[in-house]
Amino acid sequence: MSEDRFRHVLGYIDSHLDDTLSLGVLAAQAAYSPFHFHRRFAALTGMGVHRYVKLSRFKRAAWQAAFRSDLSVTEMAMQAGYEGPDAFSRAFRQRLGVSPTAFREQPDWARWAHAWQDLDQVRRFVMPLAHQHGDVRIVEFPETAVACLPHRGPQERIGETIRRFIAWRKENRLPPSRAATWNIAYDDPDETPPDAYRMDICCTCASVLPNEHGVVAATIDAGRCAVLRHTGPDSQLIDSVRFLYGEWLSAGKETPRDAPLFFHRVTFFPDVAEHEAVTDIYLPLASGT
Repeated sequence: MSEDRFRHVLGYIDSHLDDTLSLGVLAAQAAYSPFHFHRRFAALTGMGVHRYVKLSRFKRAAWQAAFRSDLSVTEMAMQAGYEGPDAFSRAFRQRLGVSPTAFREQPDWARWAHAWQDLDQVRRFVMPLAHQHGDVRIVEFPETAVACLPHRGPQERIGETIRRFIAWRKENRLPPSRAATWNIAYDDPDETPPDAYRMDICCTCASVLPNEHGVVAATIDAGRCAVLRHTGPDSQLIDSVRFLYGEWLSAGKETPRDAPLFFHRVTFFPDVAEHEAVTDIYLPLASGT
């Protein structure tokens, strides 16, 4: 199975988690016989195709449990392909240590951060991104007023900050469809001590009233930026960032400005299939000559 066919199969799985994903269906997508497909899939991913599908469905349901409070446990279980909420709760407890309801009340974000490593490893190392210099465009970014919730501390606990920000957005009726979502990244998590890690969770907003969530008014500065569109899971976002700082900067004459990298979250998982999530990466640049 070529890399392109393999990428197609994983994308098909992401887009059809609510459908029947039998061995025969997926083998047909790969243009392989079922006899050879499951062996080739296991050789490339390190896990069987049935397990991969089950974990993909479970991951979506678990993200819904963490960030989509309007969905019931029964609805999540059905969408994940379980016979009922009891079976789903057992699987949730096995992977995350607690039931979905208990996790919603008191999340263990450290365990959460490591729960998807097997799936993320498949995507990142078996399906590497292939960027081209022509994918990067230069724009004049306008000064943008935002509502900002600073995250300070271990990256693995950022889910806690996201949930607080979602709660503020709901109270202020500012869903992503009405107010663009931004992340401001001050630090490289691989090079920063966990307690010193900083990222701001933001959305476009002209003014912010005092609130109990810690959301404050802030501004993303205007200026020239290089923009690279990343399409795919967050586990591969670091690869797109490294392309910008590595190959792209090395090949041209641009110089980074003394301002943090920031992201525009155009669409995101679990609202869309994971391979269809879109993030625009903005690298601030020095003024042109």
